Amino acid sequence: MIVTTTNSVEGHEIAEYLGIVTGEAVSGINMFRDIGASVRNIFGGRSAGYEEELQAARAEVLEEMQERAAALGADAVVGASIGYETFEGMIMTCCSGTAVRLRRA
Repeated sequence: MIVTTTNSVEGHEIAEYLGIVTGEAVSGINMFRDIGASVRNIFGGRSAGYEEELQAARAEVLEEMQERAAALGADAVVGASIGYETFEGMIMTCCSGTAVRLRRA
């Protein structure tokens, strides 16, 4: 499945717009990653634990969005966007885009 942030797929014509598709995940950050991030907050540096959690969450929501698009018969998702929000030791990751069917050559 093609997923792009652009409104079109280079070299393809969109035959049909099938609707908005989404993916969502709320992930908890464990206590040890939180402590490590707090220490890095004081002394500086990157938090590998948080970065790994963000990467995993991003992959999860993109996969979920693609599965929902495929269920609609889509070939691609255009206009994809990913957002993150943190609250009370949790990371919420959401993505959305428009599922489309591409014209067959």
